Amino acid sequence: MLGHAQGIAQLVLSSLTHGISRSLDGLAGSVTDLFDPPLRLGVTGLSGAGKTVFITALVANLLDRGRMPQLVAHSQGRIETVLLQPQPDLTLPRFDFESHLTDLMGSDPRWPQSTRAVSELRLSFRLRPSGFLGLTGNTRLHLDIVDYPGEWLLDLSLLDKDYSRWAEETLTRIAKRPEAADFMAQARAEDGSLALDEPRAQGLAAAFTAYLQAARGKGWSDLTPGRFLLPGELAGSPVLTFAPLPQPASTPRGSLWREMERRYEAYKAKVVKPFFRDHFSRIDRQVVLMDVLGAVHAGPRAVEDLRRTMAEILTAFRPGANGWLSRILGGKRVEKILFAATKADHLHHHQHPALTAITEALLSDARRRADFSGARTMALSLASLRATVEDSVQRDGAPLDLVRGRLISTGKQAAMYAGDLPTDPARILAPAREGAERWLDADFSLMGFAPARMTLKPGEGPPHIRLDRAAEFLIGDRL
Repeated sequence: MLGHAQGIAQLVLSSLTHGISRSLDGLAGSVTDLFDPPLRLGVTGLSGAGKTVFITALVANLLDRGRMPQLVAHSQGRIETVLLQPQPDLTLPRFDFESHLTDLMGSDPRWPQSTRAVSELRLSFRLRPSGFLGLTGNTRLHLDIVDYPGEWLLDLSLLDKDYSRWAEETLTRIAKRPEAADFMAQARAEDGSLALDEPRAQGLAAAFTAYLQAARGKGWSDLTPGRFLLPGELAGSPVLTFAPLPQPASTPRGSLWREMERRYEAYKAKVVKPFFRDHFSRIDRQVVLMDVLGAVHAGPRAVEDLRRTMAEILTAFRPGANGWLSRILGGKRVEKILFAATKADHLHHHQHPALTAITEALLSDARRRADFSGARTMALSLASLRATVEDSVQRDGAPLDLVRGRLISTGKQAAMYAGDLPTDPARILAPAREGAERWLDADFSLMGFAPARMTLKPGEGPPHIRLDRAAEFLIGDRL
């Protein structure tokens, strides 16, 4: 009897110690973060801005820093090593750095697939101690890079709008866009006071989604709700089966209008709020990538659309502008925001200052509000991965600076002169604000270049433009 009791006690003790061991294993990452708090870097931008390439090239150039002279900690020899680590959040997909790098650096280089959902990657820096006798300063930094679609940030603006207001504003904004013609005809013909018919609701949602996809292809930026373009596991669910409709004279219970309203409110509660609560609220530093050149190429209306859209995105970094967001952040604010105009390699370096100036002007109002909230900001033009080389040819007896690269469409080498960006940003922004349909005194072109075939020397990351300046602004003070 005594032996049996002892056996039970040993079994219980073994179970307890095993449970404690598992708990300690699970807490290991938390304890590490307690003593070495990670720096969380959010990377976002609208579709086509180059988030995936930016993160892949940044990580590759932090691991092999031969092309990072403006990262001061590296140039001063303070970085001993940088390692990829298991990500801390086991419920999030890992950013697939290795596959994306293979896409960019393989024998047939290609651009990787774009961001579809939130993903994460951790880099750990081992640093040389600083200060007197090397006794002060952090010796480790964990950098958690969080990739998420910029369209999801735009959804923040929905939280302060009921369905009626959102529907009216959306229909008014898109009414004259050719891409919206089919949806607008279907929406105007609908009687929202009639009883809900699920196939009709699905047809309206599908038509609205088709408009959003076409608008994205034409360079428009105001594409909400963001999950309509990136539905993930929500595809086909009622929470993504709504669309803006003209408000009828009456909206009885069970009507199509009331159901659209119910689904819109569910989208805000079940999709938008969890993203800001679970992911956005934990970010310390932020990169906002912008395809400014693509907007300029698309015309004045696309530039004005980008300006408005970026202003809306930045409301997420001014939590006082939204009471709900302010409550979940609890006074926490993003410390630094980098606004980066991508694809600088599509221009000769002589035009990079003009691209940066246009980016700063596009963001001037929104940046002032972010600066006032305490966040440090910087605008920059960069190329995460340089796909072109610079050249100069003679035209009409004068040199013409241009770039050359491998076309995505044909794989053949081609030269491109994107046009002469004005040094005065007002020449771009004024026609945009006035609603001009085209540029009156300029012509801007854009080609799609594939990544260049390259062989890297030991210790070198992929070629880039100003990625080291971006890294210094974002994390240099913590190194």
